[in-house]
Amino acid sequence: MLLLNKTRETLLPNHSNEVRKQTDAYFLERLIENINCGKVALYQNLKEVFDYLKENNYSIYIASNCLVKYLQAIVNYYNLDNWVTETFSIQQIKTLDKGYLVKAIIEKYDIRNAVVVGDRLSDINAAKDNGLTAIGCNLDFAQEDELAQADFVIDNLIELKTILPNVKIAY
Repeated sequence: MLLLNKTRETLLPNHSNEVRKQTDAYFLERLIENINCGKVALYQNLKEVFDYLKENNYSIYIASNCLVKYLQAIVNYYNLDNWVTETFSIQQIKTLDKGYLVKAIIEKYDIRNAVVVGDRLSDINAAKDNGLTAIGCNLDFAQEDELAQADFVIDNLIELKTILPNVKIAY
């Protein structure tokens, strides 16, 4: 996770930037430690859905607002590279706009057909900014007003097995 400047200022209003950066580093270390101890779970049915996607020749990319080290810890612990072609972090681009991150993936892999699946407005906007279908997931971080802007909304990832074959995927 990335504590952005505004978040840092809100959580630590009377602290220096140096203390805020140290807090970020400590927070990241604890997150990775928890991942490596098995204290962080994947979303329900994720591996089953990834199996389905691979079996049906869908390519899987992760575009995340999280830091590279955090993402790599998750990928390594759960062996997600068995399914995922590549994982991308917002940290890898010059802006904090997920639309640009998705665009970079599209360009790198010359993607012609895609959907974006996510639980935040940044995911939905990234889809819309790139002319893609947005599938909102009513999961942990989801907010109803954000999900309302998606083309489709699901409550469980397993629903992707039913929705994807019927979605007009165009880019």
